[in-house]
Amino acid sequence: MRHTISILVENKFGVLTRVAGMFSGRGFNIDTLNVGPTLDSSASRMTIVVRGDDKVLEQVIKQLEKLVDVIDVQDFRDEEYVDRELVLLRVNATSKNRAEVMQICDIFRAKIIDVQPSKLAIEITGTEGKISKFLTLMETFGVSDLTRTGKIALSRTS
Repeated sequence: MRHTISILVENKFGVLTRVAGMFSGRGFNIDTLNVGPTLDSSASRMTIVVRGDDKVLEQVIKQLEKLVDVIDVQDFRDEEYVDRELVLLRVNATSKNRAEVMQICDIFRAKIIDVQPSKLAIEITGTEGKISKFLTLMETFGVSDLTRTGKIALSRTS
């Protein structure tokens, strides 16, 4: 089972290393990790997706709460948060299939951000499900490059 954890941390040197070290030191694998600033310049928010059962998640949260630079830890459950991911990809697009690629981009509200003679660079944001469906359709044209941000999430409640 995949769990999304949001961690508010002090914006200090080495905090990311300590958090990642806690995971690796205890044998937990991180699926995705995203870190960014918050409204408060002294804090950053980490969004981490980890695999494991509820017992593993409980252990992860307890270990995170023990870290000095951790301000708050939230375990996001279904229906309690909204999430998005950003993907940039390069797709083969010849004159024969370019219109079809563009049509699929329109359907998924993806943006074409660069045009080359035989390739298109595309930006898409959305849930993991939307991204997966889009990438499956793009694979038929040939994806030559891809990068993903990993999930970012925000609680529905304040």
